[in-house]
Amino acid sequence: MAEGRVAPAAVVNGASHRTPGVPVWPGAPMPLGARFRAGPDGVAGTNFALWAGGAEAVELCLFDASGKETRARLTELTHEIWHGFVPGVMPGQRYGYRVHGRWDPWTGGRWNPAKLLLDPYARAVDGEFTLPPEVYGHVRDWPQQQVADTVRDERDSAPYVPKGVVVHDDDDWADDRRPKTPWADSVIYEVHVKGFTMRHPGIPPELRGTYAGLAHPAAVEHLVKLGVTAVELLPVHQFAHEDHLLRRGLANYWGYNSVGYFAPHAGYASAGTRGEQVGEFKRMVRALHAAGIEVILDVVYNHTAEAGELGPTLSLKGIDNRGYYRLQSDARRYADYTGCGNTLHVVQPHVLRLITDSLRYWVTEMGVDGFRFDLAAALARSMHDVDMLSPFLAVIAQDPVLRRVKLIAEPWDVGSGGYQVGAFPPLWTEWNDRYRNAVRDFWRGALPDVREMGYRLSGSSDLYAWGGRRPYASVNFVTAHDGFTLRDLVSYERKHNEANGEGNRDGTDDNRAWNCGAEGETDDERVRTLRRRQLRNLLTTLLLSTGVPMLVAGDELGRTQGGNNNAYCQDNEIGWVDWDLLAEPGWKALFDLTARLIALRHRHPVLRRRAFFSGRAHSADGLRDLAWFTARGTEMTEGDWYAPAGTLGMYLSGRDIPGRDERGVPITDDSFLAVLHAGDRPVSFVLPGPPWAERYEVVVDTSREDQAEPPAVHHRAGAAVTVPARAVLLLRVAG
Repeated sequence: MAEGRVAPAAVVNGASHRTPGVPVWPGAPMPLGARFRAGPDGVAGTNFALWAGGAEAVELCLFDASGKETRARLTELTHEIWHGFVPGVMPGQRYGYRVHGRWDPWTGGRWNPAKLLLDPYARAVDGEFTLPPEVYGHVRDWPQQQVADTVRDERDSAPYVPKGVVVHDDDDWADDRRPKTPWADSVIYEVHVKGFTMRHPGIPPELRGTYAGLAHPAAVEHLVKLGVTAVELLPVHQFAHEDHLLRRGLANYWGYNSVGYFAPHAGYASAGTRGEQVGEFKRMVRALHAAGIEVILDVVYNHTAEAGELGPTLSLKGIDNRGYYRLQSDARRYADYTGCGNTLHVVQPHVLRLITDSLRYWVTEMGVDGFRFDLAAALARSMHDVDMLSPFLAVIAQDPVLRRVKLIAEPWDVGSGGYQVGAFPPLWTEWNDRYRNAVRDFWRGALPDVREMGYRLSGSSDLYAWGGRRPYASVNFVTAHDGFTLRDLVSYERKHNEANGEGNRDGTDDNRAWNCGAEGETDDERVRTLRRRQLRNLLTTLLLSTGVPMLVAGDELGRTQGGNNNAYCQDNEIGWVDWDLLAEPGWKALFDLTARLIALRHRHPVLRRRAFFSGRAHSADGLRDLAWFTARGTEMTEGDWYAPAGTLGMYLSGRDIPGRDERGVPITDDSFLAVLHAGDRPVSFVLPGPPWAERYEVVVDTSREDQAEPPAVHHRAGAAVTVPARAVLLLRVAG
């Protein structure tokens, strides 16, 4: 018997299920996973290959429509890969593995053949993870919880866990046209497949909440009208729900709990889960591409749904726990740089291979255009510290497929030294939380001066102007899925997460929010009017800033979560987009302004520069590509940057844009003056005269409720214009 205590067996492990009549031919160790193909003499079947480094034996388990299990040993072993070809196994076949080995948690060994394991390379998953006690490798409810993880559970988990599905890859994407939008021209829209479509009245009820729903013309039409160039989908890898949520009748709505890195999450499929979800996902990508919209996936390769030593045994933990996960010196425990119980050991070649194989699969066979890496700093750790020369980053940089797609880092994790904003190498862009913080603080009157705001508006050169990086290395955002929605940011100062069932302890307390005078919804029309103006200010600031703007689905409609700033478990109206808001004039006006600002950005290259500003004059008249002005109409001095201020003028010259177009012609554009005023009283702002301008026309005035058309207002240079309290004026140089 293996070392360690073993619970009484509820099911005799394995032997009665083995069927000697199942033929298993040697097959091949490559590629990993289950691949349907023609075998010897043209016989159709499926090749199964599983890396299980420390295992003593591997059983392939096949399931028929009734759930009956048939087991067959994989006897071929090549470079720690167990493999075999099974003739007659066709697409749609459900399967899993049982892996035998030493039960020795003290050295990290957690093999338990009573547990059916999901193939890490499964292309589709059928079934739901419900996490009863039987799916734990240890006895979950052992009386002495401090040692429960050392007691092996002998109950069979197969009836309670999803199965992998054999999928036939027969799509060459010949009819697909990738948009290939340059980074500088991109506008990202962060969206949840289910949340975006569940309440959309134009999507048929049977398609709501699915990939097909997002591909529906009604959904695509909104994206096209808005003008975004890419959707960034919250996780669509197959994921599982945490036990503590299931016990409270909740679920992991966001999906940051992956368990299958090749499988589209089956819960978002309308067509079926026996492989049909793969085709449905591909059709969604094609529909978005046809509309000129790229598809970026939010991916979670830093941890899995198996959590720590007290978590379930679903896949990697039972295949080779110490080979896949970072363990502490006490190998019973996991090194946790993610806050989710475990961290994948990316330094290990087979783990790195799993991740890069998955990434290439989603690009080459599923058609996606890029990735946003959750807690990317955890992937960049070598043995312990974050290392920008780490194997993961080095492999990505030289990979001929991956180095050509969009790569976005969430540049932090929860471990020591994990905050790495501005540190990722060229090829990478980053979520810039310093942009978020500065813009929030400016509009709530919490910045001591305007130095930080100047850097963030102009592309964050202090963070990214090194190593050949460009302004579009900064993904600018004011809100993201994690935190308040934009409307809640101006309606709440405190989180209201009671619905999560955690005593309002979850979610950040650092919201940098201002409720405009009342906490939550109110009938006070003055407060409501001010909130709508603040929303216009925040969106206008975001879309005029140099860098890549990212919007969150529904923010352009005034979506609210009722003050919940951590709606990760709210698969309901709290987390879904409310499309009825478009019928309300005030929120329709917000959508109109957002679409107009995005269209303005697309028309004017001066708003989406491909190189940082120099701030120097390039002609005899002294005109510079970027200049900053005080309300007096004078250029800012060093003292002005350090003085308390709530007003900032930013001049962008369209005459001095670096670069040339495809025909080699220098790029020129209109010039603009943006005046941002966060004060609570109007201010007189003197418009700069020559060489900056002779005349100006107002393009955007956020003090106006109606934003469908630009105001027909012109001013002479040198004139003192009144900027309303808490407003943005965008003026174009005329003449």
